[in-house]
Amino acid sequence: MRVKVTERRAVGATGLQLTALGMGCASLGGLYAPVDAETAITTLQAALDAGIGYFDAAPMYGIGRAEHMLGFFLRERVPQAPVVVSTKVGRLMARERPGRPLPPETEKNPLDSGWHNGLPLREVFDYSYDAIMRSFDDSQQRMGRARIDMLFVHDIGRVTHADAAGFHWSALTKGGGFRALADLRDAGIIGGFGLGVNEAEVVLDAMNEARLDCTLLAGRHTLLEQNADALLAKALDEGMAIVIGGVFNSGILAAGNSGNRKFNYQDVPQEVARKVDELAAACAAFDVPLAAAAIQFPFRHPAVTSVLIGAKHPDRVRQNVGWFEQALPNELWQALEGRGLIS
Repeated sequence: MRVKVTERRAVGATGLQLTALGMGCASLGGLYAPVDAETAITTLQAALDAGIGYFDAAPMYGIGRAEHMLGFFLRERVPQAPVVVSTKVGRLMARERPGRPLPPETEKNPLDSGWHNGLPLREVFDYSYDAIMRSFDDSQQRMGRARIDMLFVHDIGRVTHADAAGFHWSALTKGGGFRALADLRDAGIIGGFGLGVNEAEVVLDAMNEARLDCTLLAGRHTLLEQNADALLAKALDEGMAIVIGGVFNSGILAAGNSGNRKFNYQDVPQEVARKVDELAAACAAFDVPLAAAAIQFPFRHPAVTSVLIGAKHPDRVRQNVGWFEQALPNELWQALEGRGLIS
C-alpha cells in the first residue's frame, strides 16, 4: 500500500487529523550534533512545503530549545498554517538558584545521548498533577502558543527510570498526573493525550489507567524490531491512534555503511549490525533503498496513524519524503517475510 505524505488520518474521537508523515523535532535540539537556528527554521519550512502538517516536540529536546525553534517558526513565519502540534510532559526544565537547590540528579536516561546546543537548564522528572499542569504551561510559553493539540507523557517506565519507575508511576496514577491530562482534555484546552515512550509494555499498563487518545511509540515497531504486536492489536481494538517514531532505529536503517551508525541512540551491537546488513541485501535485490523500506514498514499495520521523521536539514527532509512516497514492490515484503527478517 502506497501512502502519500499529505494523507490525513483521524486520531480516535479527538477531531484531530495527522498527516501520514510527521516531523519530530529532537534533532533540532542538537541530537548527535549542533543545529544552528537558521538551519532549524529552513528544515521546518522544508517539512511544511513537502505537505507535512504534524509536528512533535518535547521539553527534553535541547532542554527546551526545540520547543523554542518550533514555536518561533509556527508563530512568526507561518501563523496560518493548518498544523497539529504535540509536545510532552513529565520533565520540568529548571535552574538552580540561591536558596533553591535542585534535587540530586539520581536518574540518567540511558537513551539520552545529550544535546550539543541545548539551553542551560536541567531536567527534573515529575509526573504529578501540579507538575503536569506546570509543564503544559511552560511549553505554551516556550512555543508561544495558546493551544497545544496533544500531550504525551514522556518516558514513563523502567527503560528510563529503572528503580525509580514505581515512584514515577505512582505520581502519574495515584498522584494525579493522568487526572491533570484528563482535566485539560475535558476542558477542551488540549485535543487529546497519551504516552510518548520507547517501550510498549508500559502503554498497555497505562491503557488500564486512563483513556488514551494516541501513543507515540519510538523504535519498537520498525523494520528492524517488531516488539509491539500486543499493543498494536489492543490499540486497534480500542481506537487509540499510534504514531511511530524512530523508524530508522536512531539512524542505523538510514546510515548505510557509514561509520556513524547508531542504534537506540547508542553504538551499534554486532548482532544488530548483521541483521541490518541482511535487510539491506534483501532490499538491494529489488533495487530498493533500505531507508525507503524502513520508513514505509510501520504502515503495514492498520493501527498506525502517522510516522515521524527527525531530519535536521532541508535536504534530509526532502530525502525522507522521497523514500516515504517511493513505490515498493509487494515482492519485497514477501521476500523479507520469507527470510524471517520481518514478522
